[in-house]
Amino acid sequence: MSDTRPDRADAEGAGGSAADPVVPPGSVPSQGTDAAAAGPGVLPHPAGSSVASRFAIRLRRGVRRLRVLLSSIARSWRRSLQFRTVVATMLLTSVSFVAVGGFLSNQIASALYDERFDQFSAEARSALTSTKAVFRDSSATDRDTTNRLVLDSVNALVGSRTNAPRQAMLVPITNGEGLFIPVTVSQDGATAGMLPEDLQQAVTSGQDVYWAPITIPVTENGEPDAPGLAFGTQVQLPPERSPYALYVYYDLSSMQATLDSIHGVLWLVGVILLIVIGGVTWYVTRSVVLPVGHAASVSEKLASGQLQERMEVTGEDEVARLGASFNRMAASLQDQITQLAQLSQMQQRFVSDVSHELRTPLTTVRMAAEVLHDARDEFNPVNKRSAEILFDQVERFQALLADLLEISRFDAGAAVLEAESVDMVQLVHHALDGARPLAERLGTELSVVTGETRCIVDADARRIDRILRNLIVNALEHGEGRPVDIHIACNPEAVAVAVRDHGIGMTPLEASRVFDRFWRADPARARTTGGSGLGLSIATEDARLHGAWLEAWGRPGEGACFRLTVPRHEGAVLTSSPLALPPVAAHARAGSAGGAGHESGHEAGHGSGHEDHGNQGITTRESSATQ
Repeated sequence: MSDTRPDRADAEGAGGSAADPVVPPGSVPSQGTDAAAAGPGVLPHPAGSSVASRFAIRLRRGVRRLRVLLSSIARSWRRSLQFRTVVATMLLTSVSFVAVGGFLSNQIASALYDERFDQFSAEARSALTSTKAVFRDSSATDRDTTNRLVLDSVNALVGSRTNAPRQAMLVPITNGEGLFIPVTVSQDGATAGMLPEDLQQAVTSGQDVYWAPITIPVTENGEPDAPGLAFGTQVQLPPERSPYALYVYYDLSSMQATLDSIHGVLWLVGVILLIVIGGVTWYVTRSVVLPVGHAASVSEKLASGQLQERMEVTGEDEVARLGASFNRMAASLQDQITQLAQLSQMQQRFVSDVSHELRTPLTTVRMAAEVLHDARDEFNPVNKRSAEILFDQVERFQALLADLLEISRFDAGAAVLEAESVDMVQLVHHALDGARPLAERLGTELSVVTGETRCIVDADARRIDRILRNLIVNALEHGEGRPVDIHIACNPEAVAVAVRDHGIGMTPLEASRVFDRFWRADPARARTTGGSGLGLSIATEDARLHGAWLEAWGRPGEGACFRLTVPRHEGAVLTSSPLALPPVAAHARAGSAGGAGHESGHEAGHGSGHEDHGNQGITTRESSATQ
C-alpha cells in the first residue's frame, strides 16, 4: 500500500492526532450585533460619538482597575514571602503539568491512532481489493446491471462498527461523458470535495491503494467537523472499463470523543492537583512565615522600647528553638539595657547631686577669692599672682559647675523650651556685646555680615543667646587673632547665623566630633578662655530643643565655620538653610586673607557699606552675596 503523504509521522499528526480536531478553513466564531450585545431592553444610542465616549470611559476605568490590581499584586509579591512562595510554586507546577500532560496526551493519541490505523488499513486494503476484483470479473453489459452492481458494492463496503463507522464512495475520474455512472455514488451523500487533492491525484495516476487523513463535515446539532481516515484505489467498471476512484473512509469521532474525555480527566486532575499543591504550600509556608512575622513584630516593639515583649514558643522544632533563642536574646538585651539605664541614671543623679552640693562651698571659696583678688596689690608678686590664678580658676570652676548642671537637666529630660518672638539680629548683637572684652583682649575684629535689619523667629532667647555666645567664643579662641565674621540671613521658613573664623581650622573628622562632650582636637593645646569643654555640647542640645540645625565645617589652615539654622515657626521642620556652609562671601574672603593684608581683603570683598554701632571692634557690613 502506498502513502500519499511524504512522511508517516506527518500523517499521524494531521489525521490520527484526534486531540486537535481540524477546523475547516474560513470558519469563524459567530458575532452578535451591537444591539444584541447591549442586552435586552437597551436601545442603541443615536449618537456614535456618545457611544465612543462611553466606551472610552469604560476602557479607562478598566485600565485603571487593572493598574490597581497589578500594583496590588506587585506590592504583595515584594512584601509577602508566603504569597511569593505560593505563586511561584503554582506557576512551576502549572508549567510542569502542561509539559507532562502534553507528553501524555501525545503518547495516548499516537497509541490510539497507530492501533486503529493498522486495523483500518488492513480492512480497507482487503475490501478495496475484493471490490476491485468484483468489478474486474463482472460480466455486466448494460446500464441497469452496472448501476445495480455499483450500488451493491458500495453498500457492501459500508460498515456500522460503533468505534469507527465506515462509508464508501465511487467517483468518476473522467468528465462523465459516455459513462454509465457519471456522478458520485455514496451511501450518506458525501461528495469528493472533502477528499484531499493529493489523495485524488494519487488514485487517478496509480493502481495501488492510497490513504490520507480527512475532515468529515458534520451539519447536525452544530457539532464540529469530525476527523477521518480515507483509503482509495482506482477501479474499472464494465462494460467499457472506464476508470473510477473507489474510496472508503472511517469516521474517527469516537476516537476523538475518547481522547477528549481523557483530556478532560487530565485537566480536572491537573486543576485539583494544582489547588491541593497550592493549599499545601500555603499551609507549609504559613507555619514558617507566621513565626518569622511574629519575630519581626516583636523586634519592632523591642526597638520602640517595649523590652518586655517575647515570642510565643510552641513545640520543639527548629522554629520553636529559634523563638526560644530569640526570647533569651531579648531577655539578655533587656537586662543589659536596664543595667545601662540604671547606671546612666545613677551617673546623672551623681553629677546633679555633686553639682548641687558643690555650689555652697564654691560660693564661699569664690567670695574668699574675690577678697584676695581685690587686695592683690598689697601682696608681694608671688602672692599677687597666686590670688589672680585662684580667682580665674574659681571662675572657671563655677562655669564648669553651671555647665554640668545644665547637662544634667538635658540628660534628665527636664529642659523646657520657652519660645517667644525674638529678633535674631538683636540676639547676635547682644552676644557680640558679651564677647567684646575677649575680642579686645585678643585683638580680634568682629564683623556682622548681613543684609537683614530684622529676622523674627519663635525661639527661646536665653538658649539662642547661649548658643551664639558659645560659637563666638569658640571662634575667638581658635581664630588666632584673625577677624571673625558673623553672617545672618533669613527666608520665609528659616533664619541662619554662621560664625566664620580664619584660624587653625579643623579636618572633616574633627568637625564630626566637635560637638562631643569634653572633646578637644589637640589635647596638648592650652585653652585661652579656660572653658569647660561642654559649651558646644550644650549648644547642640539647645538647638535640638528648637528643632534647629547646628553644623560645623572646617579646613586645616583655612579656619572653621559653625552654622545655626532655626525654623521661623515653632514645630516647623527644616528642609534647607538660607546660608551656605561656609557662606560664599566669607569663603571668598578667606582666599585673600593673610597676615597684614587680611583686613584689606575683607574690606574689598564686603565693603558695600559700613555702619558703626558704637561697639569697639564690632562692625556691621551689608552683603548681598550671603542672601
